[in-house]
Amino acid sequence: MSLTTRRILGVTVAFASIVTLAACSSDSGSSTTDAPSTEASTTLAPLPLATYTVRPGAHQIAVIDAEPGTDLQIQAEDGTIAAEGTTDEQGSFLARGLEVGLYKVVNADLSAASAEVVVYDATFIPEQSFYSEQELPAPGFGYLTARDGTTLSINVMFPGKVEDGPYPTVVEYSGYAPSNPNDTTFGQLFTTLGYAYVAVNMRGTGCSGGSFRYFEESQSLDGYDAIEAIAAQPWVLDNEVGMVGISYPGISQLFVAATQPPSLAAITPLSVLDDSARSTLRPGGILNTGFAVRWTKERMDSAAVYGQAWSKEMADSGDKECANNQKLRLQNPDLISEINDNVFYAPEVGDSINPSMFVDKINVPVFLSGAWQDEQTGGHFPAFIDKFTGTPHMYTTLVNGLHTESLGPAVFPRYAEFLSLYVAKKVPDLTAAGLIATILTPGIFGVATPIVQENRFIGMTFEEALEIFENEPSVRILFEEGAADGQAPGTPLNRWRADFSAWPIPEAQAVRFNLGDNGTLGSDVAQTSSTDYTADPTATPETFFGGEGSIWDANIKWNWVRNPEGTAAVFTTAALTEDTVIIGPGSADLWISTEAADTDLEVTISEIRPDGSETYVQSGWLRSSLRALNESASTELRPVHDFFESDVMSVTPGEPFLARVEIFPVAHPFRAGSKIRITIDTPGGNRGEWKFATLNAGEKVTILHDAEHPSSIALSIVPGLNVPAGVAACGSLRGQPCRQQ
Repeated sequence: MSLTTRRILGVTVAFASIVTLAACSSDSGSSTTDAPSTEASTTLAPLPLATYTVRPGAHQIAVIDAEPGTDLQIQAEDGTIAAEGTTDEQGSFLARGLEVGLYKVVNADLSAASAEVVVYDATFIPEQSFYSEQELPAPGFGYLTARDGTTLSINVMFPGKVEDGPYPTVVEYSGYAPSNPNDTTFGQLFTTLGYAYVAVNMRGTGCSGGSFRYFEESQSLDGYDAIEAIAAQPWVLDNEVGMVGISYPGISQLFVAATQPPSLAAITPLSVLDDSARSTLRPGGILNTGFAVRWTKERMDSAAVYGQAWSKEMADSGDKECANNQKLRLQNPDLISEINDNVFYAPEVGDSINPSMFVDKINVPVFLSGAWQDEQTGGHFPAFIDKFTGTPHMYTTLVNGLHTESLGPAVFPRYAEFLSLYVAKKVPDLTAAGLIATILTPGIFGVATPIVQENRFIGMTFEEALEIFENEPSVRILFEEGAADGQAPGTPLNRWRADFSAWPIPEAQAVRFNLGDNGTLGSDVAQTSSTDYTADPTATPETFFGGEGSIWDANIKWNWVRNPEGTAAVFTTAALTEDTVIIGPGSADLWISTEAADTDLEVTISEIRPDGSETYVQSGWLRSSLRALNESASTELRPVHDFFESDVMSVTPGEPFLARVEIFPVAHPFRAGSKIRITIDTPGGNRGEWKFATLNAGEKVTILHDAEHPSSIALSIVPGLNVPAGVAACGSLRGQPCRQQ
């Protein structure tokens, strides 16, 4: 029997058994070993068949219902030991990182062994009957089965009676609690729009089986299986589904869509990230101990045994599947330790959780939206927009503001139109979207319901509406969200917009501003000058959110504090003589000298208004020793750093070096009469919820700006835009705090 044939047969057997594999990492707990042994075990005769359940999956094998404390070996076909460990107090064990092939589980004392099982990879796809034979709730709470036997909890909601279907259907997939039958708020948004809504909990969360590790292969394949099982149901229109969700369920869409489920119609990732490790976890190579680490800890707690309270309630009420599905939770990896152990970017770890590496595989229409100043995922995500090369239709809406902006009334109409055209396949009707606005806007943003976009397609055929939509520019920039004319300050509506054919903006021009004498910023290169500051991470608060109320409120209380004298280098242009609009990333090219062996840099762009008030625009960060450039990927406007350990460049105290700091993408108008300000200091104090594990300890940092060391900043400026007259009121722009001089 060939290996391929045996693999297929083995997997078929696994489906027929009562199996449920878990998904995490090869270092889950103390019970696994990462590195396979090359030493063969000694088996003199066939061993008695083990009574525990063995569940093979994608690059992993799970054991459940064994005696706690049983020493196990995962034995490859040639007899070598690929992994070993001890079952936990629930009698479970999980080995990850296994190569594709045949294995069996052997008791270390040679008292028993399992039958052979097949470990597979993403190339194994079940027959369509595996999906079509699953009968899911119609509607209600229940379970679907993934290809390795793991059951995932789901909750199905209909806009009407089942007999009134089939319905256009959308799926939300995440490790939060989407399938909690007692919390259906998000689902009601879509049932109001006429969609069936299916919420799916990832493995290892809520009532779903398995073990949890964020963004792992099994999790993505589960998403594929969920899409196909849901789409096969008789109540799904055209047997195709779309995906919805903001933040975590938005990011998850990228991973699932990259597996190319054939029944996936479209995705709508909102408020996502482009590179998990380098843009949010370690921006500029500096650990984000604020939101990034806190979120990871929350996911670990949520994935513990009954880590989501509603799952305990389900089990206590008699849901045996939910109770049984907690059995691999003690095999969860310590994600915080993994973060601390991977100080540098390691491709073998980071590439698999880096959406920019695989979004080119997404082959369905995409609607992407997010905010420049997103206090959670960070606002760096536009950097991967041009990597969606496999999708036939890509639509992007970008806006100033915070994490929830992508669900705001300024974005929602285009989002609803997209779903209608590519999932429901009907002429968009925004009547229901207006109803949703009356619910969403006060609840999320704390302001009265604003006006929703007009119903522009009423009376058209579907073909006419689709043609108009697809012929519109794909990139939409919403400017000055929070300062819409006739609305209260902070209302989540934009004042104006500009549309473009692509990202990066084709019309953008790199304009360079030189750092000069006496804090000037302009076209002239200084001849003999430098500016010193003391690197003090305690000089300002760690974040600029004071903690009063919700960070998403219209009238949020910001705590954006000015740097004390001597703790920052500040450079400001003269008053601009014409409107200047920046759209895109920037590069602060700084010649640095420091007393220390390393130093962390933060560069912030702000606007000084004619009345002297200062409005936050955007920031960038860099650890000096990680300044090495990926020369082939870098441009004048965007320096790209890999942050590999091999890239570390020493810093010699007192010796100048060039550091190119990437300024995160942003769009902002500087009107004539305003000034552009650049502030260089120690990371911290310029982000809503990000905090930084800085190296700084009061060292002097010198910014050189002379003929030999021409420090400057390059900004992406788009000429020719029609900017409305009048500066937005101080504090009105969402996500952009304003302070008085």
